[in-house]
Amino acid sequence: MTVDHGDDDPAERTMRFLFQLRSRGVTDPRVLAAMEKIDRGLFVRGQFADRAYEDTPLPIPCGQTISQPSVVGLMTQSLNPGPRDTVLEIGTGSGYQAAVLSGLCRRVYTVDRHKRLVHEAEAIFRHLGLHNIIAQVADGSRGLPDQAPFDRILVTAAAEDPPGPLLAQLKIGGIMVVPVGQSDAVQTLIRVTRSDTGFDYDELRQVRFVPLVEGLGQT
Repeated sequence: MTVDHGDDDPAERTMRFLFQLRSRGVTDPRVLAAMEKIDRGLFVRGQFADRAYEDTPLPIPCGQTISQPSVVGLMTQSLNPGPRDTVLEIGTGSGYQAAVLSGLCRRVYTVDRHKRLVHEAEAIFRHLGLHNIIAQVADGSRGLPDQAPFDRILVTAAAEDPPGPLLAQLKIGGIMVVPVGQSDAVQTLIRVTRSDTGFDYDELRQVRFVPLVEGLGQT
């Protein structure tokens, strides 16, 4: 169902937005507070701008999508970032997920293969004064070995299996949340926890994301 939010009082819109999140399982008070502070409307432009506060994924440039808010909330909640953590995000996209993470951890490194997306996201980060986000154009499947290891890694594109280079960049005790599965089939959101002896895997829920693609984009 499409709801026109054009005449909304911002306070009512925020209340409805948070209610949507809670009703879909986002219950962590820190995550809800972080999402309340970041206006998703800043990250959705053009013909879909009037749908920015719906719980639905929406198209963004370069053939990518901005995830639905409840999925952003559930992934962030599953990642459980702490205030001293350094987080790596694979797939900057619109920048919305990185902006939410920035209020929950010490530093966010976010990478995307599309230069246009990184530059547009950086402009929003500057506008919001989010100085603890470092955005780079890079091949996300390889991570950022120069900055590793990371306390948390969040992947916003689907891989066939949790990528080995990313697993290697996770600290002992660290957590990675990643959608796994073929791009044209059902994907499962996985939480990977690294221990002294290896990796523990928990299946969280079914999701649908764009595929994780190696190399850099053309734009």
